[in-house]
Amino acid sequence: MAVESRVTQEEIKKEPEKPVDREKTCPLLLRVFTTNNGRHHRMDEFARGNVPSSELQIYTWMDATLKELTSLVKEVYPDARKKGTHFGFAIVYPDPKRQVYRVKDIGSTISGRKGADDSMTLQSQRFQIGDYLDIAITPPNRTPAVPGRMRPY
Repeated sequence: MAVESRVTQEEIKKEPEKPVDREKTCPLLLRVFTTNNGRHHRMDEFARGNVPSSELQIYTWMDATLKELTSLVKEVYPDARKKGTHFGFAIVYPDPKRQVYRVKDIGSTISGRKGADDSMTLQSQRFQIGDYLDIAITPPNRTPAVPGRMRPY
């Protein structure tokens, strides 16, 4: 007699996130790479131990939201504070089977507006310590790049 799991994919996805006690949990170093042209970095820019030059290093926790990360980026880049600036977030991670990096779009925020992805956390998107965050910043009045249409390596 075969044994089958009766747990559905939806139940797995709805697994509640464990809150992070920021008083007791050491923050992680998040390596963030930004562009201001509305497009993510090419994957070949992460090849052979290289990384793009536009690096920000942020100490944060796994429960950091995209809105919280947007605020931290705006502290460093005053031009990104303009209302209507679009921030497209992607996780860049090493492919376990090949010696290349892969990218996964995870969401976006808009400066000065509430959005559906504002409360999304790194943890909810399966970010792992050691992955990179790539943020494509698009100034107001310009159309952001279409997610999933990233430049190939």
